[in-house]
Amino acid sequence: MTQGAGQGPAVRTATLRDFRVPPYAQAPDPAHTDAYGTDYGSTYGGPYAVDEEPEGYTPTQRDLPVISRGGPGDTLQVSVRPGPEPRPAAGEGLGPLFVVGDVHGYLDELYAALAEQGLIDAEGRWAAGNARLWFLGDFTDRGPDGIGVIDLVMRLSAEAAAAGGYCKALMGNHELLLIGAKRFGDTPVNSGAGTATFQAAWLLNGGQKADMDRLQDVHLQWMSRLDAIALEDAHLLTHSDTTAYLDYGSTIEDVNDTVHAILTRNDADECWDVFRKLTKRFAFRDEGGAQAVRELLDAYGGERIVHGHSPIPYLLGEVGNESADDDEDNSGPVVEGPHVYADGLAIAMDGGVTMAGKLLVVQLPLHN
Repeated sequence: MTQGAGQGPAVRTATLRDFRVPPYAQAPDPAHTDAYGTDYGSTYGGPYAVDEEPEGYTPTQRDLPVISRGGPGDTLQVSVRPGPEPRPAAGEGLGPLFVVGDVHGYLDELYAALAEQGLIDAEGRWAAGNARLWFLGDFTDRGPDGIGVIDLVMRLSAEAAAAGGYCKALMGNHELLLIGAKRFGDTPVNSGAGTATFQAAWLLNGGQKADMDRLQDVHLQWMSRLDAIALEDAHLLTHSDTTAYLDYGSTIEDVNDTVHAILTRNDADECWDVFRKLTKRFAFRDEGGAQAVRELLDAYGGERIVHGHSPIPYLLGEVGNESADDDEDNSGPVVEGPHVYADGLAIAMDGGVTMAGKLLVVQLPLHN
């Protein structure tokens, strides 16, 4: 498969990228949260002082941390083997349900993963009849062909609908970032921690010039209409592993309507606030994680949450010291399948394709 107009084949090294985490991306730690819910918790695994800007975002740091954990906790990585090619279900109704983790511009890997599950044919066309396919967001940035990924998802949506199934997608924080970079550029926003702009944040978090050059109104309109949260077969689908969705409504419809309304108003500060909140992560990890999942399930329904956003190597604690210049161990993390954790209530789907991991396409329900 081609990588896109004017681009050669992607060359991806198996080295880990050098990410860092801003304070806003950490899940609140009750031990360091004041009466107003402001998080004065920890980053990089240790505490930071209250006067070190616990809120907001200054775009001088990237969006993933280096973490080291003391033990494995209640985690399980599920190996996924390719199943038989999905076939339309007999009679009326919908077919099997599949979910796709973060793609981040890795178009060739996406084609391969979809073909492995029998969802597309050798020509890249929908081949799964009335199957249902959900993308969990983050189509662009870091990888070589984010616009090609969006074009593929848009095309598969039409082809799946014509075959009696569907292909749908959620809005990830990188969709919000790309929309903001295109709409607002270097317009200063109220980050709460100094001057910030969407353009600077986009570039620091893997924004690709080729994507911006090829970005068209149809792509912006499509991204702006994506839902933030969905419920399928008792699976609550979100992009981010955060409880910040609760800030936008008490029902799934309310959350999606609120996010859509904010994007429609086209206010830079409002859009930044959505981006900031939906970039929070790790709410379901470690002590209290299962309770955080239950808060979302109680509000929006479902028996399990399925999310992307936080790469499985981080959730497993397998990435303890990374640098783009570190050549001592360039083998990359080993990801065999989704990561089930938080007392079995959460399924993580970001296999870490940007760090030589695996782009995951999985059929639900997932049995472990």
